[in-house]
Amino acid sequence: MSLKVENLEKNMVKLTIEVEAAEFDRALNDAYQKTKSQFNIPGFRKGKAPRKMIEGMYGKGIFYEDAANDLISDAYEEALEEYDGREIVSRPEVDVVQIGEGQNFIFTAEVAVKPEVTLGQYKGVEIDKVEAEVTDAEVDAEIEKERETNAREIDVDDRPVQDGDEVILDFEGFKDGVAFEGGKGEDYPLTIGSGSFIPGFEEQLIGAEIGKELEVNVTFPEYYQADDLAGADAAFQCSVKQIKVKELPELDDEFASEVSEFDTMEEYRADVKKQLLEKKEAEVKRAKKNAVVDAVTANAEMEIPVPMIEYQQRQMIEDFSQRLQSQGLSMEQYLQFTNSTMSTMMDQVKPQAEQRIRQSLVLEAVVAAEQIAASEEEYKEELERMSKEYGMEVEAIETALGEAGEEQVKLDLAINKAVQFLVENAVEVEPKAEAQASAEDAE
Repeated sequence: MSLKVENLEKNMVKLTIEVEAAEFDRALNDAYQKTKSQFNIPGFRKGKAPRKMIEGMYGKGIFYEDAANDLISDAYEEALEEYDGREIVSRPEVDVVQIGEGQNFIFTAEVAVKPEVTLGQYKGVEIDKVEAEVTDAEVDAEIEKERETNAREIDVDDRPVQDGDEVILDFEGFKDGVAFEGGKGEDYPLTIGSGSFIPGFEEQLIGAEIGKELEVNVTFPEYYQADDLAGADAAFQCSVKQIKVKELPELDDEFASEVSEFDTMEEYRADVKKQLLEKKEAEVKRAKKNAVVDAVTANAEMEIPVPMIEYQQRQMIEDFSQRLQSQGLSMEQYLQFTNSTMSTMMDQVKPQAEQRIRQSLVLEAVVAAEQIAASEEEYKEELERMSKEYGMEVEAIETALGEAGEEQVKLDLAINKAVQFLVENAVEVEPKAEAQASAEDAE
């Protein structure tokens, strides 16, 4: 096997791989041996026809495709061992150049290679200064959520339905006087004002009395999932069977002791504020990291090959598909429900895919520029963390990782250190809008 490397534009490389004629002839014979039982040749028992006889009847190239497929995989892997250029980051686009019995088999494999990155300013980039603050209103809102969670429902039978009530009702829908499929419900719980039903339905239940039937008239949305109901007028015969309201607990020391480990509302509020502050501080920290990486990435220059982006797009869609499956939904069902196609999904994720690649390449370039590396101690600590996460022995994880996996883990650790390095060297400035407003106030 021989290899010729040609650098193309936009970080693409063409590998021309030539396999000796003897190897191709061997592959031809192997293809014949594997598939000869599939041919029915008059005068020969099935699987006993000579190769020349089959080729004479079906054409000389009848076994070429199988032979080529057999050779390409091994020859390409062998070529990769010989190739010493930049890292290949896409699957090969294969094209057969020469094929024939008694001839050297020649094919090309076009691949994308990792782009070279020219870093711009990466130390001392400016980012907006953001402080983690918690207001009394936010504390009140968080406590109110807990209050709602601990509310109890009580039945109401001395008044009609009001906004905010939860009702239990029976209903049946009719279109042009005919009941339609899926339009009937019994003992259906509905919170008035939740907006969970067809627009206009809930509002018409306000004022309804228990046990008295009423008619609710609605128009289905134009893009309703059932085509025969989309945009159609319908009438629902409804009967409210039960009205419930939430009774919220008093915000006193007793409430605090029931929902927390504290005895007083003052202590409880202080703890809620502390937890909200810790959450906001974590969010600010993440936002700061993202802002720094975005700024450094924007300052860098690189030319990302199209196949590299397409591979990332497919990977993102595959990850999304797996998340759907974990929720009991297939990708086909999702596309049908969202009236979408795989092509539109590829377009939707393309900007994010490209940005992910840019950020990854830039951070790797920072690692190289600053000679950042993970220490052996840090690597061992990461193995311990993975051991706890996956419930495996450290030795088993090391075996599973192999040499390539170990290098990737160490690179990931180095990239994390690079991000921290960039954050530590960033300059926080007052947001321009706030600075301008402050200046105007001073005037």
